[in-house]
Formats: sequence, structure tokens, C-alpha cells
Amino acid sequence: MQDAQQVTVNGRTVDFAALSWGPDDAPLALLLHGYPDSPHSWRGVAESLVEAGYRVVAPWTRGYAPSSVPTDGSFHIGALASDALELHGLLGGDARAVLIGHDWGAVAAHAVAGLDGQPFRRIVTMAVPPAAAFLDRADGMRAWLARLARQARLSWYVAFQQLPVVSERSLGALVPRLWSTWSPGHPAGAELEAAWEAIGDRRTEVLRYYRHAARWWTVPAQYRSAQRGLMRASTVPMLYLHGRQDGCVLRDWTGPTRDVLPPGSRVEVVSGAGHFLQVEQPDVVARLVVDFVVAG
Repeated sequence: MQDAQQVTVNGRTVDFAALSWGPDDAPLALLLHGYPDSPHSWRGVAESLVEAGYRVVAPWTRGYAPSSVPTDGSFHIGALASDALELHGLLGGDARAVLIGHDWGAVAAHAVAGLDGQPFRRIVTMAVPPAAAFLDRADGMRAWLARLARQARLSWYVAFQQLPVVSERSLGALVPRLWSTWSPGHPAGAELEAAWEAIGDRRTEVLRYYRHAARWWTVPAQYRSAQRGLMRASTVPMLYLHGRQDGCVLRDWTGPTRDVLPPGSRVEVVSGAGHFLQVEQPDVVARLVVDFVVAG
């Protein structure tokens, strides 16, 4: 496969830089990265998608360099979901298009999935389950509370990153720590370097993903509808992937995820992988993704 091309896609409030693989006339696969990450982590998955007949586009999401800082200043979930919808149109996506998201990209994809009339045929999410899974109490209140308590201990960084100045100054040490604890045993190299390059001069912007999520009442009017999709059931079949050794989000949420996804969906746990499963086990993840999107 040829090396990725870096392209620019000019949106309403963001000029997106993106990596692109495959012919322009092929069906679109839009891949959204998470935190702390960049589109470079999709390379292994992109190759298999191109071989399966897709055009793959993986943008640096709003605020990550070299994409621009959004002119509306919003980093809310609704804005991220709206970006995915806008990119579908700007890239010439049609009814064959698929959406794939990891971490924050998964959060955006879950919000898109809940919207009536959204344009993606199938959606794949990784490492962050749908919001409804966190509310599912099918195995009892005690088990649910225990899961929440364990997850809260893993998610300490969310509260820390609400702190202005202090959290910005800490990122040089925190980003490598998160990679090492979220994907234990994985020797993060080029992907971590690419993530830091995208974050380095945009620390406040990247942290606003967490800060704006905690201030849901500040969602701009134009993004409220898209944000409401996060709490709705997926309108299309979804593949959810989770690393068995994930040190960020408990593997225990995969059971509740099975309970809340629509018919035709699948949930798979990837052995030998932590949170950055598409980097750690690219061949396994690519096979699962391609099998799911092609079968549909």
C-alpha cells in the first residue's frame, strides 16, 4: 500500500488536516482517533481497509495540530459528532460509508450512532463503550456500584485535567504515563511521538475535551441535537472492541455493552492488547473491523 497522503479539508469551524489512503472514488471509511493520540495510530487498520476496497481518511480531530483550533471554541461531544457528519459530506461520503472511532473518537461515534438519519452504514467503536452501558444494571445494583467504584479509580486523570495551568504543565510527563498504564507492557514509540507532536502546542485545547464534557450545560445551540445522540441507542449495527489488558476502561463494561447494542452488533475482547488496541494488535483489530464492515 502507498504511504498516506496528508490532505486538508476545510470545514465550517475547523480546517482539518488528515491522513488519507486509497482511491477517492472508493466508499469512505472515516477513522477518528482518541486521547492522547493521533491519526498515525490507524496505519495498521487503514491498510486492511484499503485492501478491502475503502478510501480511508483519518483526521486530526478539532484542536489537535495540524488541524486548526475551532473558531467557535467548542470541544463538546456534540461538536465532535457534528464534525464527523460534516466530514462525511465534505469527503463525498455516501450510503456505503463507515465510521470507526477509538477513545474520544469512539465517544463521537456513539453520539453519531444515536442520531436518526445519520449517514454511516456501520459503526465501529473501541475502548470506550456506549453511554448506556455505564447505566446498565442488569447484573444488579451491587455489581454496578462496584464497577463504578473501580472505574472511578482508573479515571482519576479526568478530574485532574479539569485543573487549569497545573494539568497543562503536567502533560509532558502525564502523556507517556497514560500510554504505559493504559497499555501495560507495550513499548510505545512512533505513535506516542506522533501523539505528543499533535498535542504539544495545543495542551489547553486538548484538555478542553474533558473540561467541556464536564460542563454539558455549556453546549452551544448548534451542537445540542448531536450531543443528545450520545444517550440514545445506536441506529445501526455496531462492532465494539476492547483490549483485554485495558488499564483505562474496565473490560467489565463489555457485558453491559452487549445488552444495549442493537441486533446485528458484535462485542469482541482483543487478547494481548490494552487501551491502544489498534496499535498493539493491528492485524487482529483490522481483521475484526474488515469482517464486520464488509459483512454488512
